Amino acid sequence: MSKSINYWLMKSEPDTYSIDDLASQPKKTDHWDGIRNYQARNYMRDGMRKGDLAFFYHSNCEEPGIVGIVEIVRTAYPDHTAFDPDSKYFDPKSDPDNPRWLMVDVRYRRKLRRPVSLATLKAHPELSAMRVCQKGSRLSIMPVTAEEWAGVLTVSESAGRVE
Repeated sequence: MSKSINYWLMKSEPDTYSIDDLASQPKKTDHWDGIRNYQARNYMRDGMRKGDLAFFYHSNCEEPGIVGIVEIVRTAYPDHTAFDPDSKYFDPKSDPDNPRWLMVDVRYRRKLRRPVSLATLKAHPELSAMRVCQKGSRLSIMPVTAEEWAGVLTVSESAGRVE
């Protein structure tokens, strides 16, 4: 019996860490640190499994949207930046013996044929219910349904085609 894959959306500001930054890492793999929201942390801790796939979403930029796909290659473990006083993600209340914040490792899989902007997601009825489209949805990690996953890939592959 094969394990079912979960799908996710992970946001990053491209001027802080872009999909190209991930692709340039050794083995195209890096840790996803700095998550300081309990719900996003809980998704990593309780839901993300090795082999799950996630959309890489560029946020807080001129045209926010889904730009690529990453794979979860290591499940949640303590985020060391929470213990580093020189890190912008330092949390003096986080205890190494009982860590408050976690991270996962992700590996670059590919860029989408064409990025799928937030405006495009909202314009497609089958995608407009995605959590990233909801007003006030600011979580940096959120689940994506299998139907939404397939829909985004279809839109990306068909973008720019003349019907």
